[in-house]
Parts: sequence; C-alpha cells; structure tokens
Amino acid sequence: MDNTDEAPESLSRAQRFLIFTGSVGLIGAMATDALAVLGRHTGFAVVGSIEIFQVALVVALSSAILMVSLMNRHATVDLIVGRASGRTKSMLAQIGRVALAITFGLLAFGSIWVAFDLWPTTEMTELLAIRLAPFRMIWITACTLAALHFAVAFVKGLRK
Repeated sequence: MDNTDEAPESLSRAQRFLIFTGSVGLIGAMATDALAVLGRHTGFAVVGSIEIFQVALVVALSSAILMVSLMNRHATVDLIVGRASGRTKSMLAQIGRVALAITFGLLAFGSIWVAFDLWPTTEMTELLAIRLAPFRMIWITACTLAALHFAVAFVKGLRK
C-alpha cells in the first residue's frame, strides 16, 4: 500500500487499454452473474451464465495481472520490507522480481502445454459453444508479458 501524498503518475496508452479491457471483462462477468441470480429468483434461466462469467473473468484477470505488473504494484509484506535497510530492500526486491518472473513463466509454460494438447480438439464450452482457444491465448500472452517484464526488471536491478 502506498502512503504518499503524491499525485499518481499519468497512465500510458497500454495502461489505459488494460484498464478498459479489464473493466469491460469485470462488468460483463458481474452483469452476467447478477442476471443469473435474478433469474433464479424470478423463475427464468440464463443459459450459459457460468461460461460467460468464466471467459469474461479471463479477460479481467489477464488485464489486472499486466496492469499491476507494469505499475510494479504487486503485494509486498511491508512488515519485513519496511524495516529493512536499503541494501536488504534492494536484495528482497530482486528476489521478488526473479520469483515473479519464474512464477509467471511457469504459468505461461503450463498454459501453453495445455493449449498445445487441446488445440486439435477445437475445445469449447458445453452450452454456448464458446471457443476457448482465444481466451487461452489471452491468458498465455498476459503471463508471458508479465514474466518478461519481471525478467527485464531483474536484469536492470542487477546493473544498479
């Protein structure tokens, strides 16, 4: 959490795009779920609401991961980092960067593996027949870009 009184920096085009896409995904997921709940209570069914919710959430989560990564705002344990010396803070930041690069790299690798296995099957949802390949590609792209971002940040941190 940032406790400064400074105005936030202006957002780049990429950040604005990510905020817009994530917002659309989140609003779509919430609206679909709200309609489904309303439908359950009033006697009509929203067919495929869970499927719509899931694909909309992939878009929202992918955007959120990239946005937080670009702004370097991932959660940190302030109890430890806040009390550390300058050198220790720097070392902990480097450990965090490499851990995030590895984590997102592994997520991307695993997702690519699953996508590669399921690509020939034309995987789609059961009720609405929504193709899942484009949403897998969104997720893979987000994880790959986040991994690259933290790998580059780690290398820059080594040069300091």
